[in-house]
Amino acid sequence: MDLSRIHHVAIIGSDYERSKHFYVDILGFEVIRENYREAQQDWKIDLRLQDIELELFIKADCPQRPGWPGKEAYGLRHLAFRVDSVEDTVRELNALGIETEPIRQDTFTGEKMTFFHDPDGLPLELHE
Repeated sequence: MDLSRIHHVAIIGSDYERSKHFYVDILGFEVIRENYREAQQDWKIDLRLQDIELELFIKADCPQRPGWPGKEAYGLRHLAFRVDSVEDTVRELNALGIETEPIRQDTFTGEKMTFFHDPDGLPLELHE
């Protein structure tokens, strides 16, 4: 089997403008392409940040995620981004009005980490 790396991660959002603003204007992803898919009644926006690719599907009528933390569902738990400085990134996010959890140390690696959420409540992690 020749699996070398993850090609992309797909995320479902509920609001086109809010989700695109968050991932492009706040997190810095660039739009590769975006298409409206008539048959599915949704938008598909392909995004890239260095070697990370996200497929952002915008569909208003999907069920919401279970609460976080506490109630979770099978499937994607969270998406983690490696950063040089969790503190610096938290300050940048907070200055943009994005709330973050307190910075803590990963129990197993000892590295700094924290969480924040996208507009639809998907947990996103910062990790050194």
